[in-house]
Amino acid sequence: MSSALDGLEGVVAAETVLSEVDGEAGRLVIRGFTLDELAGGWTYEEAAHLLWSGFFDDLPGDLAAPLGEARAAVFAEVAALDPALIARAPIEAMRALTARLADGDDLAVALRLTAAPAVFTAAVTRAQAGEAPVAPDPAAGHAADILRMTRGKAASPAEVAALDAYLVTVVDHGLNASTFAARVVASTHAGLASAVLAGISALKGPLHGGAPGPVIEMLDGIGKPENARAWLEAALARGDRLMGFGHRVYRVRDPRADALKRAVKALGEGSNILPGRLAFAEAVETAALEILREHKPGRSLQTNVELYTGLMLEALAFPTAAFTCVFAMGRVAGWIAHAREQVLGGRLIRPQSIYVGPTPRQAA
Repeated sequence: MSSALDGLEGVVAAETVLSEVDGEAGRLVIRGFTLDELAGGWTYEEAAHLLWSGFFDDLPGDLAAPLGEARAAVFAEVAALDPALIARAPIEAMRALTARLADGDDLAVALRLTAAPAVFTAAVTRAQAGEAPVAPDPAAGHAADILRMTRGKAASPAEVAALDAYLVTVVDHGLNASTFAARVVASTHAGLASAVLAGISALKGPLHGGAPGPVIEMLDGIGKPENARAWLEAALARGDRLMGFGHRVYRVRDPRADALKRAVKALGEGSNILPGRLAFAEAVETAALEILREHKPGRSLQTNVELYTGLMLEALAFPTAAFTCVFAMGRVAGWIAHAREQVLGGRLIRPQSIYVGPTPRQAA
């Protein structure tokens, strides 16, 4: 049964200083900075500091060193990675290891939770490939250490810059499903770990963060540019969703798609991206947009963040099954900021529902 209330469309659930998603203009603002100002120029640590400012009394001027120390601290939990967890999907194994961290609301807890997706995803994916986990380097930058822990060797400066651009691009995005889930849990004063676990669980869904992986499956299924139109037409005829297109809020092109497209281009030949892969994705994008305009003329379905997220993470050699985990590596700082904002200035989130079930029988 559907109604105008389905999905809480148009319902305002919070006031926030953290980010604004302008769906009509295709603009994302994070604490007074547009995405174009942040992506490709800021490190993830700098973006996290921007979001956390005012929410922790002991926030230092630079998060690089304390976040490095937090990665080293949470690595101890990798010892709990047993065969049963290794057999699970990376997002489920990462979530289980994150659940081992102590709850709380202070900066130390926030730093450990921010480190957790990076450390645990790297350990899980290496274990699934039959390789030993790589301990963090507390002196490295966060993006550089993620790539080193994942691959077992240092990444190039261009690859580090690209991952920083990705993490900053996805660090916060209004009251999306996972952020709202985190705020709901935070409003009960359950603690930051509980809020982050709620965020991870919501992000796991294919209608949210679980989508970038199928983008690669779509590109691989199409194979070459001349197959794009027929493949996409057949997908629409089956009622399939075209991955990488359409967004719940944006009525124009998702600004994050452009930020990531620039970052992929900047990687160039010095990455793991397949020769011609970017041009192929652009050809698929052109064909998909034409088909969507023809078949769904009443809807504005534009490129979203998923298309170039898939290309970016593939170029950085992350396993497709772990793409959602990498999304969590970026979004976790946003979840924490929203959780702190909710606790410090909000109330218990308790919306009402409208009962539409059967009425009780009247006694004879």
